[in-house]
Amino acid sequence: MARAPRIVVFSSLWPSPAQPAAGIFVRERMFRVAKRLPLVVVSPAPWFPFQALLRWWRPHFRPATPRHEVQGGIEIFRPRFLSVPGLLKRFDGVLMALGARGTLVQLRRDDRLDVLDAHFGYPDGYAATLLGKWLRVPATITLRGTESRHARTAPIRRRLTIAFARASRIFAVAGALKDVAVALGVSGEKVAVVGNGVDVDKFRPLPIEEARRELGLAAEAKVLISVGGLTERKGFHRVIDCLPALREQFPDVLLLVVGGPGPEGDWGARLRAQVATLGLGRSVHFLGALPAEQLRVPLSASDAFVLATSNEGWANVFLEAMACGLPVVTTRVGGNAEVVSRPDLGVLVPFGDQQALTVALREALQRTWDRAAIRAYAEANAWDGRIEVLVAEFSRLAPAPAFEPVAATDANRA
Repeated sequence: MARAPRIVVFSSLWPSPAQPAAGIFVRERMFRVAKRLPLVVVSPAPWFPFQALLRWWRPHFRPATPRHEVQGGIEIFRPRFLSVPGLLKRFDGVLMALGARGTLVQLRRDDRLDVLDAHFGYPDGYAATLLGKWLRVPATITLRGTESRHARTAPIRRRLTIAFARASRIFAVAGALKDVAVALGVSGEKVAVVGNGVDVDKFRPLPIEEARRELGLAAEAKVLISVGGLTERKGFHRVIDCLPALREQFPDVLLLVVGGPGPEGDWGARLRAQVATLGLGRSVHFLGALPAEQLRVPLSASDAFVLATSNEGWANVFLEAMACGLPVVTTRVGGNAEVVSRPDLGVLVPFGDQQALTVALREALQRTWDRAAIRAYAEANAWDGRIEVLVAEFSRLAPAPAFEPVAATDANRA
């Protein structure tokens, strides 16, 4: 009887004590796979000699993380790799592979590596497929949304193309990302679309009156909620700009902002300044970053969810909001239209169209939504079906041969 393949998840974006929300969507997915298959995580950490000094004026820049820890019974290894901020990004893939090679070699020797599963096309996917070549193991890549932007940059596009060609299998969290890979020359048969799912037990609606009492919100208020890292990409500032117009019709409108600093930066101070400038101090509540088990309270207290994002792959938070019965207002970018796939689930607007966003929010607050039907859609997109597909895909990959790693090539040949 064939043994279950040993999976090594390879992702530089992974939760840590310093950044507990970083890459939580990767962990949510792969820790469920870990219930079925043996799994460890290698999360390469960017490093350069003087980066600790930068934290004096950029406190959230590359926070220190433990080189090894255990999360939920799963081992996490964080080998360092040289990465100079803002420079030489085209070499990050090779440097990441070189930095992680020792860790992967040891895992291979310990019979803990049969399949290397990378998340994000570059630099992680490029590094993982290079490591797969060196260690003679199959490597997979999960496309999560950054690939659309990287494909528009010539040096990175070339590296994506190489990584996709080397990968044994490619997963895309949305069909739009599969299209990116196909446009770069990948056969459509090589790419499986496996979206993210939702834990419908964790994200279960509370009675709205109870949730509002817990948060101290007025029972008659119109409440919007937006959740994510406080970065430019997530578009909290675009939603805040809609509030003065919304207040003309809904004087009691409130916006709940849930999130904190992330790997992409921290716009918290900028958003608070924007709120003050617009005189919206009583209309915007910053709740900070919340663990998943607490997020259902503000979701249940709200009338609609909004995310005016500039780019997404498959946003888990949409399904989390829907699991609490909320309609979703968001931008028509990335895989958003694949999640908000029907008019009874929410409203899609063109990115950058502030008037359309305001109109959509007004509609969302006026309309009577079938919250039970929205919840049922989330239930149909629970994690179980996704994990079955992933386990089957990993199991189909041929076991690696006896351990005979090839020598690491130089950067030019890589």
